[in-house]
Amino acid sequence: MKPKAVIFDAYGTLFDVHSVVLRAGRAITGNLQVLSDLWRRRQLERTWLLSLMERYEDFGRVTEFALRASIKELNLEVSDGQIERLIEAYLSPDSFPDVGPALERLTGAPLAILSNGTPRMIEAAVSHNQLTPFFGELISADQVKTYKPSPRVYALGPATLNIPTADILFVSSNAWDAAGAKAFGYQVCWCNRSGAAADDLGFAPDFTVTGLDRLPNP
Repeated sequence: MKPKAVIFDAYGTLFDVHSVVLRAGRAITGNLQVLSDLWRRRQLERTWLLSLMERYEDFGRVTEFALRASIKELNLEVSDGQIERLIEAYLSPDSFPDVGPALERLTGAPLAILSNGTPRMIEAAVSHNQLTPFFGELISADQVKTYKPSPRVYALGPATLNIPTADILFVSSNAWDAAGAKAFGYQVCWCNRSGAAADDLGFAPDFTVTGLDRLPNP
């Protein structure tokens, strides 16, 4: 079925979260890729735990907690000033090289973002990468005070766009997110840039691409 709208995940799909540490953490002594990987993992783990406990904290606070926990776990010497610079840099992650060309091509349907990020975080990342003209809606999980893969978050898409779930294509590079969106009822594309093995969660994407520039035009 041809989708009537396309919704994108933000972090890891449109925006390269690892660009933050590589750009703003250069003064830190240690393996920056290891720090970045752990920061991302701790960030996601905290969103899932908070969702299960129904103890919401906004994504900015989650991101800072995950950074501090990662620094402590890796026993790194990082100053408060360096932490502040990293947190501030998270407002302006770089988009992946395939994002611009992909969005230029997707002219056949409304485009939106559905993200765990706060409205401020999403708007800042979109603006930093000069992507504002492409998106009609920037939708934040903060509206329902929980995180993906909760169905309450995915429900924001059709409610905001006023389009049935089955008529919307959801695009994510996160396999768990793609599975959650499929379980909710979206058409789903998994953007598997790294060639990772698929998670067997019982909800396979409708199709997989190796880059957003491989998305078909709705």
